Amino acid sequence: MEPIIKVEHVSKSFKGSQVLNDINLSFEKGNIHGIIGRNGSGKTVLIKAICGFIRPDSGAITVDGKLIGTDVDFPQNVGAIIEAPGFLPSISAFKNLDYLASLRGVIRKEDIRSAMLIVGLNPDEKKHVGKYSLGMKQRLGLAQAIMENPSILILDEPMNGLDKHGVSEMRTLLLRFKAEGKTILLISHSSEDIGMLCDTVHEMDNGFIS
Repeated sequence: MEPIIKVEHVSKSFKGSQVLNDINLSFEKGNIHGIIGRNGSGKTVLIKAICGFIRPDSGAITVDGKLIGTDVDFPQNVGAIIEAPGFLPSISAFKNLDYLASLRGVIRKEDIRSAMLIVGLNPDEKKHVGKYSLGMKQRLGLAQAIMENPSILILDEPMNGLDKHGVSEMRTLLLRFKAEGKTILLISHSSEDIGMLCDTVHEMDNGFIS
């Protein structure tokens, strides 16, 4: 079976500093794939390249059969949390997601409400996002990632800021998404999360993958 994500000989440098060194990876459909590594190891740059947010200096990235930067600028079937999710602080969570959904116009308000309920947020909550805890913002970021029902989820430290109960809930959710047939790329520094959830694991260190 052709991998749903394929990274071939991808390198990237910033101001003379090599961040990705000849990365070769492939991810099979329907599994949870872990990438583990310290801060600064290149994990976030790699997933930004997969999402089309940055262009590699060399190499090719294919997502669901489409070459990023040639066939499409951004893969259409990907939901992502990358770094700290950014939201407008002076409006509610639902209004934030409604605004983001209006940019593509492919889902209804009912889909937004459903995504919020799945991650444990109340869509009728009037509290402004600026007053949310880090853990609640992570939940909101996940709601945004899943609300258009993508087949691929790319999640950068989705457990960040969650308490023990929240981490347990997030693990259950990710396994549920896998059971629904989604492919998940999980970036984490937690070997426990990676070991518990992932079908494949790759380690990044100084821009190299193993």
